[in-house]
Amino acid sequence: MNESAKSPWKTLDRFLEINSRWVEVIAEHLETTEGKTVEYWRVERADSVVILTIQADKLLFPPPMYRPGVGEATLDFPGGRVEAEATPAAEVPAILKKELGVTESVIARLEPINTVGWAINSSFSNQKLYGFVAELHHTATVNPERIGAEYPVTPDGIRDLLKKLTCLQCRALLLEWQNQVNFRVEI
Repeated sequence: MNESAKSPWKTLDRFLEINSRWVEVIAEHLETTEGKTVEYWRVERADSVVILTIQADKLLFPPPMYRPGVGEATLDFPGGRVEAEATPAAEVPAILKKELGVTESVIARLEPINTVGWAINSSFSNQKLYGFVAELHHTATVNPERIGAEYPVTPDGIRDLLKKLTCLQCRALLLEWQNQVNFRVEI
């Protein structure tokens, strides 16, 4: 095994720390396993939950929301942050209530896509991503004003969705779910 892969770098000093409710920015001088001093910036953030929401064989999306990071509104699956004392699964009902206006009672089935959080950017952030599939009861009513898009859970529907979906986290979870259910779509 490569020595640098198993040995942590030594923190020499922390010269900047900015804290807010949503993010902590940290700048440090680190010493690598080769003895080189590097300036390193990173962020610590709460983990994320993204939910593939299905009702009557359609993937449901809330209306596109403006994303300051890219300067435009984007189509995204419902998602949010995991509060410090909560589990990712425990956040799902509140996220679906906020983004699609549905209550926990309309969730017929909730399954994790990944049980171990995926590192979003392991070099720069500690944030992990958790994905779930929430199937809503067929008879549940979802306010049409809360639906920004619907895509059929078919090869053509997923192919069309992948042409519109620019969020890498959403795409990764959709493709992982597709792989798990052996529902292949030729791109």
